[in-house]
Amino acid sequence: MLEELLEHLNAGKALIAGNEFEATMQSVSIQTQERLAEMNNSYHTDEEMRAKVERILGYSIPESTRIRQPFYMDFGKNIQFGENVFINASVHMQDQGGIKIGNNALIGHQVVLATLDHDLEPSKRGNLHPAPIVIEEDVWIGANATILKGVTIGKGSVVAAGCVVNKDVPPYSVVGGIPARVIKNLTVEEK
Repeated sequence: MLEELLEHLNAGKALIAGNEFEATMQSVSIQTQERLAEMNNSYHTDEEMRAKVERILGYSIPESTRIRQPFYMDFGKNIQFGENVFINASVHMQDQGGIKIGNNALIGHQVVLATLDHDLEPSKRGNLHPAPIVIEEDVWIGANATILKGVTIGKGSVVAAGCVVNKDVPPYSVVGGIPARVIKNLTVEEK
């Protein structure tokens, strides 16, 4: 059932409250939260953290990936890590819609990656709408930034601390603010 759920989510199809896919997602999420509680309650080396995250994900991640504690995932089954990725403390990944992190990405303290929205209509508010987040290679995301569903952060870009990104970020640009907007394009020397 998990494979079918992942196909459903990765196709961008809604999760309807009370249906079988939503129930499976809740079950997987509870198991993930149990494992995260165990993982985040004591110190672990980079190698130990990687192994514990792999156990939750159910697949291998690059040896060059470093994840600081505490680390949080809602679902724990739909994240791809590139080479030489650094995840700082207290990052929250709502990964049902899919998160792809490119090589050499740096993700600061308390960043939130949110791949789901609830329905706007009050009577359907329990329904969830997924869309992936793509963080291309050489991206730096500052502390406390929030990246919303369906957003791609272009290669070599910088997301300023504390901003909310609700639209794609062009490659080699710096964005900041709420909502985030381009505040600088990187020069040839800075690239």
